[in-house]
Amino acid sequence: MKIGKMILKGLMILILIIAIILTITSIYNQMMIHQESALLNKPLGQMVEVDGHRMCIYTKGKGKKTLVFLSGSATASPILDFKGLYSRFHDDYRIVVIEKFGYGFSDIVDTERSFDTILRQDREALRKVGINGPLILCPHSMSGLEAILWAQKYPQEVKAIVGLDMCLPDSYDHFDFNQTERMMRLGKLGRQLGLVRLFYQDSTLPSSLTKKEKAIYRAIASKNAVNTCIINEVHAIRSVIKEIKQSHKIDIPMLLCVSNGKEIAVKNWIQLQEDYASHLSHAKLIKLDCGHYVHNHKPNVISKEMKLFINNL
Repeated sequence: MKIGKMILKGLMILILIIAIILTITSIYNQMMIHQESALLNKPLGQMVEVDGHRMCIYTKGKGKKTLVFLSGSATASPILDFKGLYSRFHDDYRIVVIEKFGYGFSDIVDTERSFDTILRQDREALRKVGINGPLILCPHSMSGLEAILWAQKYPQEVKAIVGLDMCLPDSYDHFDFNQTERMMRLGKLGRQLGLVRLFYQDSTLPSSLTKKEKAIYRAIASKNAVNTCIINEVHAIRSVIKEIKQSHKIDIPMLLCVSNGKEIAVKNWIQLQEDYASHLSHAKLIKLDCGHYVHNHKPNVISKEMKLFINNL
């Protein structure tokens, strides 16, 4: 009996300690969000109105060819996340980074997030900043689905796709959506408790960023990471895969920059990419021994391959 009481007392003390720590991290996070608000007063891109809300679009360069970067799911700051790669193209190409609703400086909206809606909004935002096709889409991770859908529905707008470890329809054949949603909701809770801030230290953020840019990235993530928009996007994956598979297969030039797959919860990640490329008339696959955010790990290799690929279009 005494041992049982000691264990129970120990558990209660542990729970109390955890509760105190979480209270402290939550309060500290709210204080820092208030303090960091000045960092977010001036968006890094142009703000345009879409569906009555503000969307942030970053553009730079005046080249004849336009590269449009589309971020992966839950990337807190796409403009800063892609900087290490797109900064290598400013002189010769026009660079565009779309921050969808729920990302970066764009508004968070509590509406459905079907990929048809996302695509419509992205196209409208581009029109409002004067960006027209043909475009070279550069999607990371989940945005690969949007890029394929874009090419299917508006082939005249898409000249080529550069996949930055992009997801394919078959990538989700054995995907555990329920577990992903649970992890998303835990991530949202972690952000509310101030725990997300702990993961966005200078050492874990892209090395291409300045100290101030890292502070901006951390401020955005601590305030908005894993929000309603991002969770709702996960709900839309099944339907867009069905839509893509029921439509015609695209056959446009593709450069697929593929990670080693170790950070991906998908079996046969590299094989899926190879199979997809094998059915295209003009495709090149680059295997990179690095993590999922290939554009942060191997920007030099990717930029060289991209320039060769684009020059041969």
